Amino acid sequence: RDQLAVAEAIWQARRRRELMQDGVTMIAPETVFLSFDTVIGRDVVIEPNVFFAPGVSVGEGAEIKANCHLEGASIGPGARIGPFARLRPGAKLGEDVHIGNFVEVKNVDMGAGAKANHLAYLGDGSVGAKANIGAGTIFCNYDGFNKSRTEIGPEAFVGSNSSLVAPVRIGAGAFIGSGSVITKDVA
Repeated sequence: RDQLAVAEAIWQARRRRELMQDGVTMIAPETVFLSFDTVIGRDVVIEPNVFFAPGVSVGEGAEIKANCHLEGASIGPGARIGPFARLRPGAKLGEDVHIGNFVEVKNVDMGAGAKANHLAYLGDGSVGAKANIGAGTIFCNYDGFNKSRTEIGPEAFVGSNSSLVAPVRIGAGAFIGSGSVITKDVA
């Protein structure tokens, strides 16, 4: 096992160097851990303590802030992730998406310019372009037996501390007040 650890360290150093030579900025490269299939575009900035599990691609000009864990996720050009964000398998983030501190995204498509900047759980659903997800919002996607989807339309606003009980649809441009528990579709 000690020899495997040495081989892994050699591979990590080599891959980090290749990415930086291809135009990726790593603030503290020795703290960034990559997988064999990690794909990172030009002009991406990666802050310290970022872990790339298998299946991650990052578009050009994106920014990955410190202490993020990414797995099975597609990150669009110009997106901003973290700090302390977790992207799980099936997270598909469009261009200029913002995922902030302590936000977890699993199996959700986020349209261009959508934002979830603080303390949220987005699981099994979609968020339309330029929609805003307020702090403390959760997609209640599991009822103990089934996982269901939450769909949020473009330019919708979901206020802080809202619970969206799936299956539910929030329409384009809809406004959900802070602290709401949504159990039925909102036009």
